[in-house]
Amino acid sequence: MKKFIGEDFMLNSETARLLYFETAKNMPVIDYHCHINPKDIAEDKKYNNISEIWLTCGDHYKWRAIRSNGYGEEYITGNASDYEKFSAWANTLPKCIGSPLYVWAHFELKTYFDYCGNLNPGTLDEVWNLCNEKLKNISARQIIKDSKVKLICTTDDPADNLAEHRKILEENRNQKFETRVLPAFRPDKGLHIEKPGFSEYIEKLSEASGIEIKDKNSLFEAYIKRLDYFVSLGCKTADNGFENIPFKRETSDINLDGVLKKALNNKDFMLSQDETDIYKTELILFLAEEYYKRNLVMQIHFGVGRNNSERLFKLWGADAGADSIGGYNCIESLSKLLNQLDKNNRLPKVILYSINPADNAALVALMGCFQNNDSALNIIPGGAGKMQHGSAWWFNDTNFGMREQLTNLANGGLLANFIGMLTDSRSFLSYTRHDYFRRILCDVVGAYAENGEYPGDLEYLSEIISDICYNNTNNYFGFGL
Repeated sequence: MKKFIGEDFMLNSETARLLYFETAKNMPVIDYHCHINPKDIAEDKKYNNISEIWLTCGDHYKWRAIRSNGYGEEYITGNASDYEKFSAWANTLPKCIGSPLYVWAHFELKTYFDYCGNLNPGTLDEVWNLCNEKLKNISARQIIKDSKVKLICTTDDPADNLAEHRKILEENRNQKFETRVLPAFRPDKGLHIEKPGFSEYIEKLSEASGIEIKDKNSLFEAYIKRLDYFVSLGCKTADNGFENIPFKRETSDINLDGVLKKALNNKDFMLSQDETDIYKTELILFLAEEYYKRNLVMQIHFGVGRNNSERLFKLWGADAGADSIGGYNCIESLSKLLNQLDKNNRLPKVILYSINPADNAALVALMGCFQNNDSALNIIPGGAGKMQHGSAWWFNDTNFGMREQLTNLANGGLLANFIGMLTDSRSFLSYTRHDYFRRILCDVVGAYAENGEYPGDLEYLSEIISDICYNNTNNYFGFGL
């Protein structure tokens, strides 16, 4: 029996161990997609207790587990004390056998709090007191520094003023803070015209851009202005989220301009599915071309079934842990979207993430159809390809899910060109997920050599590992680290 999270955890061969300890373990981190609040970095936030940094930051992974263990909402998003919420988590965690939550939680306790035991009802008070004492000397920036994080891309709405990003950028220039924190453009609220609050959001975007949005042209002008503002503060990527990827072009009867005016001029509007799909298709095609012009990486997340529980949505809002795998078949419409941009020579660098693991092989196959390395994109010859299969996402960032994603990419694409891991998290303690991923990566790559499927040249294998962990990401986004 192996030791729990021992030194060789997940490393099942000598080659895997060599690759991890000699290459992957000490490499710096680029976290190119997360949901960290930049304000917490700008203000170097400190935390009063472990519950605050672990449970009240919006970690819906843990919330779902605690609900599954029979606790009421009072202990999750409700008015229970931080200690009571932590107690609910401590009573839940031992039941998470086989879940990455169990490993992640103990990775974090070991890495940031020097706790090597197991959190359970019997150790609840010991862990609570130890972590809270250590948190007196730990801040957001200290965690970032200790985690060797060189660059973070947050997720930001086009209407955000990015004041915190300006502050951090100034501190970068004055060498008061080393880690770069860049905004990522996330236009979802303006894309999803069918959702409540759309017209109110457009008013907010109008105010932020200084352009009254009343039709197609003014909408496009506002987005261009905000995109340029984001780029001025170092933005290198735009993230676009869909439940189902649409592809339906304008007709003689329905066009983006008419649909937008209908939505803005009648707050009780009801759009048909065709109207919704045409609006989204035309807007995302426009945005993608603008990303291309600015050499921004376009990330596309899709397939999520959002807010399945109306009760939880009314109680808390979005991201309460009531999302699921949508089960949509988006590959055909995604192909049409990419093809439309490609045939006009306006296809930007693209990272594709499906929440449905059944899409993995299809995505890798589709990517290969559009891997032309357009010189206008400044992609280094022989470097990471234009199209990327994003790391195993959300319900798939498990031991099994990560191995499946890596294997699909190796089977149908170029694993050595992969741009690696991200946290997709709201918690500063989640940087340990990069270590979790790196151990799995070294084990997968090591197994190819151990099984005689690839030469056991450690120098070249180490190059593959260092590229996937760091170098490919740096080059692909053009971070210039």
